[in-house]
Amino acid sequence: MPRKTATPSLADGNAASGGTAAVDRALSLLGAFRAGDATLSLAELAERTQLHKSTALRLLASLEHAHLLQRLDDGRYALGGEVARLHGVYAASFSLDRIVMPVLRQLVAATGESAAYHVRQGQAPNQTRLCLYRVDSPQPVRDHIRAGEVLPLHRGTGGRVLSAFGAGDDGRKPTPADKRVYARIRADGFMTAVGDRLAEVAGISAPVFQADDTVAAALTLTMPAHRFDPRHVARVLAAARQLSGRVG
Repeated sequence: MPRKTATPSLADGNAASGGTAAVDRALSLLGAFRAGDATLSLAELAERTQLHKSTALRLLASLEHAHLLQRLDDGRYALGGEVARLHGVYAASFSLDRIVMPVLRQLVAATGESAAYHVRQGQAPNQTRLCLYRVDSPQPVRDHIRAGEVLPLHRGTGGRVLSAFGAGDDGRKPTPADKRVYARIRADGFMTAVGDRLAEVAGISAPVFQADDTVAAALTLTMPAHRFDPRHVARVLAAARQLSGRVG
């Protein structure tokens, strides 16, 4: 019988509900590869996944058999050709709007306010942000930004979130006040403001991250100032987490 580790593995601590432990552990070995990792040793894989080496070896054998990993002559492991094939299938079928729009609709349904998805656009020193997707509030009094509109990076909660997390440079040198705002956004993980870009309009924005933890977009909820509700912050954060890791 293999010796059981005293510390639960990362997969055991984040097991899929109704799933299979062995599959969770095998996938954690694939997830151990990070940007810049061409190869990893057995010791590195075991350390990153908190799996015992004997357990990791058995799982690695299955991953090799499926061509998801390959074992090199020096005993180190690299991603296998099947990963590239699956990426090609995914890329060919990927549709960002099918991922983002349902989350925006859910957010609007839960809050009654308008939701948008902003991404950076252009190159420094003329970088801006683009409202890529938008779902309007069903209420007659609302702001009227449309998908496709270009907005500044240094005003509005969406632009400030993108700037705070390093996803934008519009050529402006940040003022000391800007730097304080960006530091607070990074510490809080979101921003709320009233009248930051348009008078009488309030916004709540949170970052959406790619799988490598770089920021992909800002998810923003907007409303008239008199309808600002701090309880919506939790809903915006939950929606941003729902999209993180699924977009690029």
